[in-house]
Amino acid sequence: MRTAGRVVLASVVMAVALAGCATKVERIGTEEVRDLSGNWNDTDSRLVSEEMVKDALERNWITDFRVGHNGNTPAVIVGEVRNLSHEHINTNTFVNDLERELINSGKVNFVASRTERQEIREERKDMDINASAETRKAMGKELGADFMLQGTINTILDVEGKESVRYYQVDLTLISLADNRKVWVGQKKIKKVVTKPGLRL
Repeated sequence: MRTAGRVVLASVVMAVALAGCATKVERIGTEEVRDLSGNWNDTDSRLVSEEMVKDALERNWITDFRVGHNGNTPAVIVGEVRNLSHEHINTNTFVNDLERELINSGKVNFVASRTERQEIREERKDMDINASAETRKAMGKELGADFMLQGTINTILDVEGKESVRYYQVDLTLISLADNRKVWVGQKKIKKVVTKPGLRL
């Protein structure tokens, strides 16, 4: 009986231990801010894109373009945003956030990316053969971009003991494709203090 009791007790202890190690999943709102590691995250990407695009669209380059082009709305494309930081950052997500803010602003026309354009051109080629004359979309009628937005993400990491300071600097530049003029330069800085917990005895 004692042996059987020990087996039961051991099973109970094991079950409790396993339950304590089980993965816990909690659903939170996509707008909720929750920093775990202190690294660049979805909140940083969203807030930086919102602030920088807002600043860009409030500058004079849009008005200047319209004055010189019969009131036409400028067409913008987002180029490369290079990650020059010490950590892995998914710049595609940041580029998508920038694109969303620009398109939804209604203040500029937005041109598809190089990859997207290539896929669309392949579709037009297929239309030339298979689509009816009434629905076929002709080649050579694409909207050319007037400006390209490019940028970099840099970091400085300062560590001392259990505490570290993470400094992020995002630089974006809007360049005229007609003459390579820089019509807007924006910069956003983020600083985070991260403290790692000590060992609990």
